[in-house]
Amino acid sequence: MRGAGRGVRGAGRGMRHAKSRAIWAAILAPWIPHPAPRTPAPRTPHPDMIDVLYWRREFPILDTCTYLVSHSLGAMPRRTADYLRDYADTWSTRGVRAWHEGWWEIGRETGNLLAPILGVKPNTISMHQNVTVAQAIIASCFRYDAPRRKIVMTDLEFPSNHYLFEGFRRYGAEIVYVPSPDAVRIDLERLIDAIDERTVLVPLSLVLFKSAFITDVRAVIEKAHRVGAHVSVDAYQAAGTVPMALDSCNADFAVGGSVKWLCGGPGAGYLYVRPDLAATLQPGFIGWAAHEAPFAFATGPARLAGNPERFQSGTPNVPALYAARAGYEIVGQIGVEAIRRRSVALTRRLIETAQAAGFRLNTPLADHERGGSVIVDVPDGEAVADELLRRNVIIDYRPGAGIRMAPHFYNTEDEIDHAMRVLVDIVQSRNPKKNEAVERAP
Repeated sequence: MRGAGRGVRGAGRGMRHAKSRAIWAAILAPWIPHPAPRTPAPRTPHPDMIDVLYWRREFPILDTCTYLVSHSLGAMPRRTADYLRDYADTWSTRGVRAWHEGWWEIGRETGNLLAPILGVKPNTISMHQNVTVAQAIIASCFRYDAPRRKIVMTDLEFPSNHYLFEGFRRYGAEIVYVPSPDAVRIDLERLIDAIDERTVLVPLSLVLFKSAFITDVRAVIEKAHRVGAHVSVDAYQAAGTVPMALDSCNADFAVGGSVKWLCGGPGAGYLYVRPDLAATLQPGFIGWAAHEAPFAFATGPARLAGNPERFQSGTPNVPALYAARAGYEIVGQIGVEAIRRRSVALTRRLIETAQAAGFRLNTPLADHERGGSVIVDVPDGEAVADELLRRNVIIDYRPGAGIRMAPHFYNTEDEIDHAMRVLVDIVQSRNPKKNEAVERAP
């Protein structure tokens, strides 16, 4: 895609990130963010309630199965197909001119749709392919040849975080893993104690991927800042289902993606950098899009743009950003607070039914400790998960955890009950003697 930028070299030489926002908004007005509603506006009988039936019509897959896997891949909104057609139409009719008619700014504008969901200010989020790229950009902001070279994280982080930061050992980084007492919770006190004056970075998941445990990121940030360290909050399993106020808790960085609760699809990762911190950082892992005058094609060291463009790599992933917009709009319209209330009610229903059936739960029972998923541990869990999928109950399985079930705002109580009835039936049919005492779900 680098050739696409070169193709407009002459026309774009004078372009800067500070080009007129008013001109761009006029050009892009047909693109964001006011599509005509396909159905009447949702009814909200009470401020704490979501018009579930209305929103279910926005997600075609819900007519075909019991979809309880939004922690892995959120259902695709109907309007996503319309936005992707808009992308294809723009490419086919405007060609290379599209870069100067909205495509170049699409990353910033997509990030601004996401900003209120994360609880941060506009113009502080850059968009990337995935979390690994975003974390690599963060890691490249620091040196590892001085006494402050420790990267501290727990053993329950998503594996990509381990793999990426392990690679920085070659640059002198010291990687410290803080062990957890079990597969459900981190040891907060032990993590805080491990952060000291030699620590440069603490990557920390807000919600753990294996158990849905909500970590106390504020306490970790406070300790890190007292000793001069920085915290990168991995919000992947939280964004869109757990309310966040990253700005007010003084988070240094936040990363995540759109695949899960945001219903934005793959290829739209994000990186937030606290504005006052951003101005002091010189990231090493960047590309031409991070230059203050990218279409000048200057060689040698980059003159970095302001936040958020200074953390960019190369050409933006335009179709993925078109696709991500639909989920962001819907989550923003409903509101994460309302989604959280719905999520707590549905996950509690799952937990109570699983407990009645005698199943082990590898997820926190207290509502305030639990994200949007419930992890049910049954004998031969992987085989049981395969049978659930065969019976059109869409979930996933993680080794060392169990069957992950994740209702979102568009799921119903009937779907929860149906999924648990099917789960009980499968478990009993696989080992009737062992499970003859298991109480059937309602």
